[in-house]
Amino acid sequence: MTGPTEPNRSTIDGADGAGPGLPTRGQAVVGNNADDEPRAPAFDFDVVNDEKAGVYEARARGTEVAGLAYQTAGENRLVLLATSVFPEFRNRGIATELIRRVLDDVRVQAKTVTLTCPVVRTFIERNPAYADLVDPEHPGAAKGAHRP
Repeated sequence: MTGPTEPNRSTIDGADGAGPGLPTRGQAVVGNNADDEPRAPAFDFDVVNDEKAGVYEARARGTEVAGLAYQTAGENRLVLLATSVFPEFRNRGIATELIRRVLDDVRVQAKTVTLTCPVVRTFIERNPAYADLVDPEHPGAAKGAHRP
């Protein structure tokens, strides 16, 4: 457990933040191995899990281009709140690839998700191999549900 002055982030894939544009010490860099199919992202970026802020950030050459906000719910569940892509980076497949990498990271951590983000819900509906990650007791908003 980290203390109040220590960063609440972990490093994956050996990223140590030792250079410009690289994650800072303690940030998690999520790999891009979505599955066995070779797949080139439409836009080259890294995904950094900032656990303290509760956001997976998509970063290209040190610039944040998108994010997926979440909250932790207990030890083994994330509530996926919202996916956003900065306007100048839209329509390049970034949101889809960001969601894929986040869900892959959730799977590696043996966690489940609760969906409040309609973009993530749609992604999982179109990619049923990720459906097992949705927490059966806390699935989140149903398709077509609207908030007041």
